[in-house]
Amino acid sequence: MTGDLIFFALFLAGLTVVGLGLGAYMERVFTGRFMLFNPVERRLLQLAGVSGRGQRWTSFAMSLLAFNAAGFALLYLVLRLQGWLPFNPQGVGAMEASQAFNTAVSFMTNTNWQSYSGETALSNFSQMFGLTVQNFVSAASGIAVAVAVVRGLVGRSVQDLGNFWVDLTRATLYLLLPGAVLITLVLIWQGQPQNLLGHVTATTLEGARQIISQGPVASQDAIKMLGTNGGGFFGVNAAHPYENATALTNLVQIYAILCIPAAFPFFFGRMAGDRRQGIAIYLAMSLLFVAVLLAAYFFEAHGNPLYAGITEPGVSMEGKETRFGLAQTVLFTVATTVASCGAVNAMHDSLMALGGMIPLFNMLLGEIIYGGVGAGFYGMVLYIVLTVFIAGLMVGRTPEWLGKKIEAREMKLAALSLLVMPTGVLILSALSILTGNAQTAVQDAGPHALTELVYAYTSGTANNGSAFAGFGANTVWHNTMIGLAMLIGRWGYIVPVLAIAGGMAAKTRAPETAGTFPTHGRVFILLLIATILIVGALTFLPVLALGPIAEQVAISAGQTF
Repeated sequence: MTGDLIFFALFLAGLTVVGLGLGAYMERVFTGRFMLFNPVERRLLQLAGVSGRGQRWTSFAMSLLAFNAAGFALLYLVLRLQGWLPFNPQGVGAMEASQAFNTAVSFMTNTNWQSYSGETALSNFSQMFGLTVQNFVSAASGIAVAVAVVRGLVGRSVQDLGNFWVDLTRATLYLLLPGAVLITLVLIWQGQPQNLLGHVTATTLEGARQIISQGPVASQDAIKMLGTNGGGFFGVNAAHPYENATALTNLVQIYAILCIPAAFPFFFGRMAGDRRQGIAIYLAMSLLFVAVLLAAYFFEAHGNPLYAGITEPGVSMEGKETRFGLAQTVLFTVATTVASCGAVNAMHDSLMALGGMIPLFNMLLGEIIYGGVGAGFYGMVLYIVLTVFIAGLMVGRTPEWLGKKIEAREMKLAALSLLVMPTGVLILSALSILTGNAQTAVQDAGPHALTELVYAYTSGTANNGSAFAGFGANTVWHNTMIGLAMLIGRWGYIVPVLAIAGGMAAKTRAPETAGTFPTHGRVFILLLIATILIVGALTFLPVLALGPIAEQVAISAGQTF
């Protein structure tokens, strides 16, 4: 156990170093001071007819909506027509309509929820031209929104938040493409396939023939992790040796998931001209990360109490990869759910009751512990607005953040965004139960069945994409409802936070006084963490009590389902 804790500490130290360096690089990229690919950037924008003029938050949101709508339509057509498109050595036909809708929404919203197994349901063309392209542009869209939000918060009496098309291009050209190429080379070096084959045939030690799927795996894995997309080339995702070949690739993929989200607070501090602001947010995120990581590790390390006296005490390895062991399995599980990634290297359905509650809890908070490529940061902004408002009430002064007053408009928008997760999770899950669609989709009985259902709709609404692995989601009802949850989760956050940023950008920045509540000290960090936990607990504690907590109590009493 001591060795695992040291490993966690070294991992977090490494993530901090990467975040600091990448945050400085991002500040140069999005202020136009990194010129290496400037001719390429300028030519791409010219071909697209983009002037580069700044946009108000409404224009920025409309550009994003139009781009997302086009991406959805293109991917939907690719999936429906893949039987007639090239690079289809597998000979797969058209994807069913509701599943194609779900998949197109999923990759357009950077969720990458999959109700199919990639190696049997998709052609190489669909994987490359359809999914991998969306992995890039949906991630770049999230980064562009977060950059716009940062500009709005730190700007002084301005009307625009930058230009969506410019930020989209820079995020792709300077951040995602170079990172994906580098990670792809590492994955290929470690043995992951990168080809256009449909499959190869192998002879096992027993003399049997085994068909092993092939394809452009390494390149898709690289961007699915770096872009916190998570969609697997294979059905079992990063638990497949071709998607996650060694312990080194496992560690590289975890860093890829978290590196850009961890850089955003430092990027924010640099843009604000006060690095303490970014450090405070990063420390709040990191303290929450350590808490959920240690909780998940503790719950999994103690195994199943029902096996006490029957087997040696220790970790239950059901659903886990012996290649990675407990520490890297738990670290991956936590990393992928504090970010909007969804890749898995173990089956979350096989986790202990409370161990499975941790990734569910991470998503229910809105994935603001680091978060996705941009998404987590602007989700954290909403909690900061709420925290600053509460702090202002506590000290009896007008709440201010970065010298700008938090007023009724900002609070209404923040409160509206807090309804997103309950709507997508609780209401849509309840409708599934009332219509009988939940009962036919779950694998198990009792409280574990409720956890399977809630996890699916939480994963969709949080734009995460990971699955509990025991839920039959490929029905017309669930494909449609989870698709709706993904749309609610994406736009229910983006529109309010862009509106907040637009309003804050136009405000005059007042100088700090003796009565200003500091938003970079220990008190602020603790108050921010408390606000996050209280809001999350008040909203979702009842369903957690009926699901994983009730299951753990039942297990302790000797009852199984």
